[in-house]
Amino acid sequence: MLLPSLELQIQTLPDNPGVYQYYDKEGKILYVGKAKNLKKRVSSYFNKIHDNGKTNVLVRKIVTIKHIIVSSEQDALLLENNLIKKLQPRYNVLLRDDKTYPWICIKKEPFSRIFPTRRMIKDGSEYFGPYTNFKTVNTILDLIKELYPLRTCNYDLTENNIEKGKYKVCLEFHIGNCKGGCEGYELLENYQKQVDAIREILKGNFKESLKDFKTKMHEFAANMQFEEAQKIKEKIEVLENYQSRSTVLNPKISNIDVLSIVSDETMAYVNFLQIAHGAIIRSHTLELKKKLDETNEELLELAVVELRERFHLTTKEIILPFPLDFGDKIKVTVPQLGDKKQILELSERNAKYYRLEQLKQIQIVDPERHTNRIMAQMQKDLRLSVEPRYIECFDNSNIQGTNPVAACVVFKDGKPSKKDYRHFNIKTVEGPNDFASMEEVVYRRYKRLLDENQPLPQLIIIDGGKGQLSSALKSIDDLGLRGKIAIIGIAKRLEELFYPGDSAPLYLDKKSETLKVIQYLRNEAHRFGITFHRDKRSKSALNSSIETIPGIGEKTMLTLIKHFKSVKRLKLATEKEISEVVGASKAKKISDFYKDIKP
Repeated sequence: MLLPSLELQIQTLPDNPGVYQYYDKEGKILYVGKAKNLKKRVSSYFNKIHDNGKTNVLVRKIVTIKHIIVSSEQDALLLENNLIKKLQPRYNVLLRDDKTYPWICIKKEPFSRIFPTRRMIKDGSEYFGPYTNFKTVNTILDLIKELYPLRTCNYDLTENNIEKGKYKVCLEFHIGNCKGGCEGYELLENYQKQVDAIREILKGNFKESLKDFKTKMHEFAANMQFEEAQKIKEKIEVLENYQSRSTVLNPKISNIDVLSIVSDETMAYVNFLQIAHGAIIRSHTLELKKKLDETNEELLELAVVELRERFHLTTKEIILPFPLDFGDKIKVTVPQLGDKKQILELSERNAKYYRLEQLKQIQIVDPERHTNRIMAQMQKDLRLSVEPRYIECFDNSNIQGTNPVAACVVFKDGKPSKKDYRHFNIKTVEGPNDFASMEEVVYRRYKRLLDENQPLPQLIIIDGGKGQLSSALKSIDDLGLRGKIAIIGIAKRLEELFYPGDSAPLYLDKKSETLKVIQYLRNEAHRFGITFHRDKRSKSALNSSIETIPGIGEKTMLTLIKHFKSVKRLKLATEKEISEVVGASKAKKISDFYKDIKP
């Protein structure tokens, strides 16, 4: 039996790639693992008895689950490797050694060598990667060797050594794999141009290389050299599928702290990533409860001080989403693009997902608190004087002006109250006139609520733009309700919100909970209205052919259509077939009726 708190943690995990960490009741790390889908992977530990006894013991000890979200499965694998080596969890065995993932090095030297390595030496050389396996490294290096003739020797090719004739060309020169820079057959400038092109390929910027390869491929194909063209095609495929960048491991970012913040009305969440030697070694999210109306800048400043003290951080540079002043000892970087911007975005993503998980947990454990928060957020976002606990939304439905109807759906505390939904047949409007129909329906709805002394909603939502909103407002004015009920219109195309007397629409964040509630209302009104409209059209079509039969009522009509599925089939049915459904007397009336109207 799972502890409720643990079950709740599993229930609210995201479906993203990432790394999960298991902790025991004392807060000690038990296990670090990677996942393509965090929720599915972690859930699999708890929904069965494992064949491995060690795994069963591990599962029984788990009390807390933490995770870090990353952008890809490859990044999850690399981050798992970092954390296992840093944290040394008891139940992880495979990655405890000092083995690291391979990199590709461009050596800082004349006629630069390019080779794979597991060791990073700080001598000014450039390192690209890391790669999750040597197969990828070898594929890339093979590709580079085929594209560009590079030296493989360890000679110190300084200008002085070459002039002295210290070295001689080797077999690689004679078979065309090297152009003989050691004897001066190739200029350093030309060689370094090749290195520059390779550097761009390793960075993922290989548009020019792809263009050149495609030109060569077409030339080979035009000259009937199909084997050569196929080889070039394979190179192109390798280049197109190649991705070298990793957010979780980057030798350009070393010994730096990254912090980001997301907040709502009552809480703020600050995510902290600690990076040492180019690798993420710690992730922690701090919750801050707002007491007054503190700004994100004030909260993040407080969080930086708290986290540096808690984790004994001495880093001299921190990455933040906006500038803050911590004196001369700490450099604050606010990146706009590049590698540091990517790592800041990763931190922001983790902060956002952490907040969502906390909100999901509140929704499950304390639904009333969740509702209160949503209502407070809607009041703020929509600039209302009161919380919209009771909302009604209207939508018109007609096709080419036939069978016009309208729907009114009701939400209470942010949830559908289906028993209060209402349909309306349009009575006073002829033809397809959405504006007049909206005016009629809104008037009828609130005239009735006033006559019956029923409570009025705090918010009315009109599905449509300025025209429908203006029409609804006429009825609100006629009933003397202007100022007593808030009313807005939502236009479908750009999800624009229109307010009475305001020509400029309001745009909400596409991910905001307020917009999601409004969209839910609008979609419910559309669904409810269109269903009623279809039923009415079907019944109207039915009535035109059946209700005119003398002695046949609505109940008999519905029974016949339910059995025969359509009027056409009913017309083709024999009197005996009809009598088996509704009896001989009614069957004769129906059969005679269709005989009389046949051409």
